[in-house]
Parts: sequence; C-alpha cells; structure tokens
Amino acid sequence: MAKQPVREVIIIGSGPAGDTAALYAGRAEMKPLVIQGFPPGGQLTITTDVENYPGFPDGIMGPEIMELFKKQAERFGAEYVAGQVTSVDFSKRPFKLTVDDSQDYLAKAVIIATGATASFLGLESEDKLRGRGVSACATCDGFFFKDEELIVVGGGDTAMEEATFLTKFASKVHVVHRRDELRASKIMQDRAFANPKIDFIWNSAVDEVLGVEEGQVKGVKLRNLVSDEVTEMPVGGLFIAIGHKPKTELFEGILDMNETGYLITHDGTKTNIPGVFAAGDAQDWTYRQAVTAAGTGCMAAIDAERFLAEDEATATQGTEAARTA
Repeated sequence: MAKQPVREVIIIGSGPAGDTAALYAGRAEMKPLVIQGFPPGGQLTITTDVENYPGFPDGIMGPEIMELFKKQAERFGAEYVAGQVTSVDFSKRPFKLTVDDSQDYLAKAVIIATGATASFLGLESEDKLRGRGVSACATCDGFFFKDEELIVVGGGDTAMEEATFLTKFASKVHVVHRRDELRASKIMQDRAFANPKIDFIWNSAVDEVLGVEEGQVKGVKLRNLVSDEVTEMPVGGLFIAIGHKPKTELFEGILDMNETGYLITHDGTKTNIPGVFAAGDAQDWTYRQAVTAAGTGCMAAIDAERFLAEDEATATQGTEAARTA
C-alpha cells in the first residue's frame, strides 16, 4: 500500500456539491483530492435534459454538465481518484479514509458530499425508462409534461407536493397509493384533495411501466391490491415519490444525523466533528436540487478553508508560546 501525503482537504463525492467544493478549494490553493464515488458525477450523470441550472438557457445533458463541473475544478488543481470510500477514521487528525478497502488517504479536513438516491419501485421496466418518462423529481422534470396525464406514486407529504406541483403542467395527475388513506400531513392532504386536477387510485400499485419498446412511457399496468385485478392505464409520465435515502451509512455512529439518515450541520456546513463538513443532498432533505447542492459545496469549501487557517494560527501561537516559555 503506497504511503500517502497528508492532504489539506479530501472531498467525498463528485456531484454538484463535491465538484463545487473542489473548485473553491482549488482556487484557495488547498489542492483538494476528490474521491469520486459511484456513480462518478452523482445523480445528474443518469439524468437526460437539465433545464433548470442557471447559465444554460437551452438546457444541457446531465453527464455533460458534470463533465464541465469536473474540468473547471481540475483547472484549479483539484485531483480526482476513482473509487468508493469504504471506511473512515475521524477519531483523530489527520483523518483517515480508506478507498475500496485497499488504499488509505489522510486529510486535515474532509468534506462529505455523498448525495442521496431517490427510492424507486424496483421494476425492470421502470429502470429502462428512467429519464424517459419515469422521474423522481417533479421540480426537475415537470416542465416536460405539459398537457399530459401523469401518475404520482406515494402517499406522504412528498407525493402530495409532487402531485400539486405537477398540476401546473399536466392535464390530470393520478395519485396511486397502496393503502386507502394517506400518510401525508393534514394540510398537504387537504391541498391535494381540493385540487380538481388530482384524483386518487387507492389500494393499488404499479406492476409494470409500458413503453419500453418505444423508449418513452406510454402507460402503466396497475394492480388492485384488494381484488388483484390488473388494468392498463395510458399516461405520459410516472413520478415516484416514495422517499429519498441519503448515502450516509458509512458515517452512522460517527456523525450526527436525523432519523432518516441526513447529516446534521450547524453554523453553515459543520458537522459535530471539527474539521468534517457536509454539503449537498447528504445533508439537505428539503430542496434536493443541483443548484442548492452546488451552493452548499461552495459553503463547505469556505468553511474548510477558514477552519484550516484558524487551526494553523493556533498551532503557530502554540509554537511561539513554547519558544518563549
């Protein structure tokens, strides 16, 4: 195993948060190391058109914008390595990160930008049509479905928010829920029930997404969970709203997180361990947008830079005090 130098900062994750942190850390001459994770570039690399990121009036493909993010960070000295962080030791500094169970890296500060993943139904047809009518983000993709009939799967607050938002574009939104009552808060339920564009299909689940051969969602097969009857329903899009899962399992028992696994930050992007910062969807359970992730990546790099500067100043004062003692 090759011995590694102690890095100023290591960034875990290479989505919008990680790459923006790398850009700012690079410009501050911190020579950041980015451990890319999987998939490299984050969720946008499996997204087709991105039309809501500022600066791209004609839109841009997800993989393309992430390649631009990376190139810009590399221009200012960011170094990227492929691999997955499999263990961390934050008990002492420098912090130790192990990649793919084989290579150790040391850092004075760490920025966690591991992101989150949307929960999907696990259907083969759903997977094949992801980005082609199957989505987990109404804010990202709703604009593409003007005057279409759509399905939203879920029964919580997120599903009600997604359904209500989609009525701005869709001709009709059908909420499919496995039970005969919602889990959403009363205010969110009342809002959805009052919307004339939203109706509810109870005690039902999506068995299959139709349109694989055409390469675009054409409809779904719905199974009634009480009668077991299967029916086909033509729709132009399927939105899955059954939750998101932050990719933070590695830090359980080490960093403070809420009941669903999102890292808790304070005073910007600081975690409960000094020198460890968190940005993007790993700590944002509210907005979950590329642009907000990039913003917190910027914040984390600035927080890390200030932390290291203060740390160095303290060490210098300690050295001077020892000399004069």
